[in-house]
Amino acid sequence: MDVKEIQSLIKFVAKSGASEVKLETDDLKITIRTGALNAAPETTYVQQIPVAQQAMAPAPAAAAPVADTPAAPATPAAEDDSKYITVKSPIIGTFYRKPSPDKPSFVEVGSTIAEGDVLCVIEAMKLFNDIESEVSGKIVKILVDDSSPVEFDQPLFLVDPS
Repeated sequence: MDVKEIQSLIKFVAKSGASEVKLETDDLKITIRTGALNAAPETTYVQQIPVAQQAMAPAPAAAAPVADTPAAPATPAAEDDSKYITVKSPIIGTFYRKPSPDKPSFVEVGSTIAEGDVLCVIEAMKLFNDIESEVSGKIVKILVDDSSPVEFDQPLFLVDPS
């Protein structure tokens, strides 16, 4: 199983609202637990475990409301959402505003951005993923602190498209 397949599995678990998913193969065992309502999902990887069968727990339908709760902290900005575009995290990981500690931030409040500009970096499984803007405009608000954990689909920036 490669990194992209694992990232896809994490995205699926985040969207489904499942509280725990286990996947076991001959040489790999992955457990993803979503735990508390506002906590980032916990992922455990164990390599080289001899297992004779594959098993994946089905997503319980009762856990679906859990998927809606991470959006609750963004409700104070609901008035801004009609006027601004929200840039959301495409993956689970650690949010960084700078390419490295000794470099300046990619964007600041008031920065003008174009489509394709790098806004931030999210580290997931020791890989640094550039998050590029899909819109042009001006950064109005940065919603996440540097070096903070982020969840899939968590709002990161508010952009004024005008």
